[in-house]
Amino acid sequence: MNIAEVLCRHAKLRPTAPAIIDVRRGKTRTLSFGELEAESKRVAALLGGAGVHAGDGVLIFHPMAAELYIALIGAFRLGAVAMFLDPSAGREHIERCCKLWPPRALVASAKAHLLRFRSAALRRIPLKFSIGMGVPGAVSFDRADPVTAEAQIAVTAPDSPALVTFTSGSTGVPKAAVRTHGFLLEQHRVLAESLRLASGELDLTTLPIFVLANLGSGVCSLIPDTDLRNPGKIHAGPVTQQIRRHQPSRTAASPAFFERLASFCRENELQLPELRNVFVGGAPVFPNLLRKLRDMAPKAKITAVYGSTEAEPIAETAYADVEASDFEDMMRGRGLLAGEPVAQIQLAVIRDSWGTPIGPFTAAQFQSALMPEGRAGEIVVSGAHVLPGYLNAQGDSETKFDVDGVRWHRTGDAGYLDSRGRLWLLGRCDARIEDARGVLFPFTVECAVQQIPEIRRAAVVAHQGRRLLAVELDHGFDSEVLAKLQSEIPWAKIDAVRVLARIPVDKRHNAKVNYPELRSLLTR
Repeated sequence: MNIAEVLCRHAKLRPTAPAIIDVRRGKTRTLSFGELEAESKRVAALLGGAGVHAGDGVLIFHPMAAELYIALIGAFRLGAVAMFLDPSAGREHIERCCKLWPPRALVASAKAHLLRFRSAALRRIPLKFSIGMGVPGAVSFDRADPVTAEAQIAVTAPDSPALVTFTSGSTGVPKAAVRTHGFLLEQHRVLAESLRLASGELDLTTLPIFVLANLGSGVCSLIPDTDLRNPGKIHAGPVTQQIRRHQPSRTAASPAFFERLASFCRENELQLPELRNVFVGGAPVFPNLLRKLRDMAPKAKITAVYGSTEAEPIAETAYADVEASDFEDMMRGRGLLAGEPVAQIQLAVIRDSWGTPIGPFTAAQFQSALMPEGRAGEIVVSGAHVLPGYLNAQGDSETKFDVDGVRWHRTGDAGYLDSRGRLWLLGRCDARIEDARGVLFPFTVECAVQQIPEIRRAAVVAHQGRRLLAVELDHGFDSEVLAKLQSEIPWAKIDAVRVLARIPVDKRHNAKVNYPELRSLLTR
């Protein structure tokens, strides 16, 4: 089955129901499920008529808006392969990605077409299309003829590629994650169940993959009126106004997005009682944020979701289910509670060998590698919605292994399972500190410290032979907070505390600590 069939099925069931609500040039607009299908047909006809065929790569550059999903579904309808990469990673990154999977077509906004001046790889793409304003050398989407719109959806096999994304290439060589139609269908089923999606709901949606889940479930996606490329810098005022006006019953976003929204509401003495389901994930979700979300959305069920690019979701926990003893354990250094693994995934904790290829294993060998209850190790997962490998097997030897022919993925995260089968996170395997005093995992300290209200962000690293804790305060230097901090975590044996104006974080989610950049910052 082609994933486009799932994404377009509500055009027949509820053609006039809203599918996407967004803001363009200061004005709110609504696209119904019927209109979305009609527009995607027009785009499919335009692409197909220009020479895009099943299996061809279509590189898409466009912000999160209705046009993005029209183009994406149009490509899916043809059986073409939609490609996404991060242009902010630089010209070399674009060149390498286009070499891994040479696109036949470029679909981009007029502004994004300016990248062609900097990138030879983009100039070499044979077919170019513009969304919105026309640009030289590109066919405008406005030329798509509704009369000749392609009505049929291409038949695709479950293992046919549908979507390709690329890692940021921190080692200099990006990896291509290829998602097939079968994989996307399975991921949709898992997300629909995990997020409890119900047809007719309105969802304030900030994560692209969740818009696809919404479309397939008949849920309308309200796209925030802000720049989602930097969730830690969003303008929360317009988003709050959208929530008040449209009254979505649910939302899903990254911790950085919610930090901004919750802070705005606190500073302006606002609450959002419209929200009944709040899902937060994409980066570590610490207890202090859960408490802020409870204050912001007092009527909502708040759920923290743990997942990764290769496996979304993995585990989840509702704030209401976190017991007082769990908060105490997180304060005492037991780590960050991620909750029970979702039903559709197999999860195990094995001896930590991160950085070294492992397997293949027999079932008996794998069983012997499992860590006992409460013992820390490397988190590994398997399932139909877990990415089985990368293009050309690049990176597979480091991140994949087989157990009696069944593929498993190594998350690179350290953690353990408690007596109730709940997963606790300890941080990245390669971020652990090993010295004469033993092993210290970053999340054990960071999770505890960030429960102190005055601390906005914390990170612990080994620096010049010492255990150093860096903290970012909400309101500048405070000697009383630092004194309190030292007394709260004696078990961590921290040698020094440094107050920083900003702890560096990842570019995508603005929430994961960038430990290499932090170490570099500390040496200045």
